Amino acid sequence: MLGSGGVSDGYEVGSKRPRMMDSNPYFAVSSGTSGFQPYNYGGGYQPPAFPVARLRGLPFNCTDIDIFKFFAGLDIVDVLLVNKNGRFSGEAFVVFAGPMQVEFALHRDRQNMGRRYVEVFRCKRQDYYNAVATEVNYEGIYDNDYQGSPPPSKSKRFSDKDQMEYTEILKMRGLPFSVKKSEILDFFGEFKVVEDRVHIACRPDGKSTGEAYVEFVSAEEAKKAMCKDKMTIGSRYVELFPSTPDEARRAESRSRQ
Repeated sequence: MLGSGGVSDGYEVGSKRPRMMDSNPYFAVSSGTSGFQPYNYGGGYQPPAFPVARLRGLPFNCTDIDIFKFFAGLDIVDVLLVNKNGRFSGEAFVVFAGPMQVEFALHRDRQNMGRRYVEVFRCKRQDYYNAVATEVNYEGIYDNDYQGSPPPSKSKRFSDKDQMEYTEILKMRGLPFSVKKSEILDFFGEFKVVEDRVHIACRPDGKSTGEAYVEFVSAEEAKKAMCKDKMTIGSRYVELFPSTPDEARRAESRSRQ
């Protein structure tokens, strides 16, 4: 079940293996006119949730094997390492043998892989299918000996964050748990940050969640600061996302509870 073209290919670009559509009853397709039907489920029965989990914050050198080890003892059907423009994004989808396996997998949320903690959370079947489709489409561009940059219609999906609406707030994720406000200010040193509007999110027990919200002097300044996405603080690469004042206030309120 090891993917990404085998152990020797370095896992640098999207997996070239066929996805595990035929090895699991959750992927079975009916021959009737009703389209997708879970195997052995007739009318009136609700199929169980599709057994997939999403991982975020993986090390950039992560391989399928590392994920198998992370979920040791669980029955994994498929691993999809998510690549963006040929580079590993730090995210993955893992399909398990059944819904109960997903429940066990969720207990490993925020456990460490190497020096990084990994987020494990539920996602929808369609999210996984969309990721598979993106992988296949991206590989198709280059497998057909396409020369030069991808056409605009293909490249659009690699600039999701550029297409989002910006406010003056950016969300940081993947921060060291020991991060200090001064380190965040240094990280954005060349940009205009509202210094008293940097909030490091904490759990009710006071421990950092690895996230922070940073307010800039304008939405335009926040968008410029996105060039720091995937750069490092200490030994950890940090992801940046457009956020909103409401989201930042909710996080600040949760930290006070």
